Amino acid sequence: MSNIKAIIFDMDGVLIDARDWHYEALNKALNLFGFEINRYDHLVTYDGLPTKKKLEMLTLERNLPTALHSFINEMKQKYTIEEVFLNCHPVFEHEYALSKLKNDGYKLALCSNSIRETIDLMLNKSSLIGYLEFCLSNQDVVNPKPNPEIYNKAIQKLGLHPQECIIYEDNINGLEAARLSGANVSQVKSPSDISYERIISDIKRIERRAK
Repeated sequence: MSNIKAIIFDMDGVLIDARDWHYEALNKALNLFGFEINRYDHLVTYDGLPTKKKLEMLTLERNLPTALHSFINEMKQKYTIEEVFLNCHPVFEHEYALSKLKNDGYKLALCSNSIRETIDLMLNKSSLIGYLEFCLSNQDVVNPKPNPEIYNKAIQKLGLHPQECIIYEDNINGLEAARLSGANVSQVKSPSDISYERIISDIKRIERRAK
């Protein structure tokens, strides 16, 4: 039997409702050069991938000039930060959930395909950073999600076996990374799905199944 000892969260779309912020910010940067990702393609293909990977895909699929990648990426980060300052704020349900879980003795960590600067800003603005043991960004790994490297690294850093962890993810790329890590996985549709009661219920279900 494996008792759950740690909960690992994705950030965008799980702890923080930031998916639209990233989508709008990237399109704002792409629009400077007449490019755009429509909502369908965003949800089906691009959601959860690092900006660098999205730009590489746009070059292959739509001939976005490689020379523009660096500038578009820079502008996208600038626009994302503007969105965060306007829209990111503490959510009581999430603060309550993380504080209760931490108090219950669970280790809490975060693994995001975002860059470190964006993660730190969002977690500070949402007042969640103090509940987490550590956060890993796409800059902490060679291969971002959907590769499981970031989750493998987090589990190793926690000093646990995959079966002792539960990962909360929302999109296809994150879910694939989580499942390939060998950990228990729980899918959420939006940050409103994250609650203390939901997480404790998931943990009990997983532990019953493992008996």
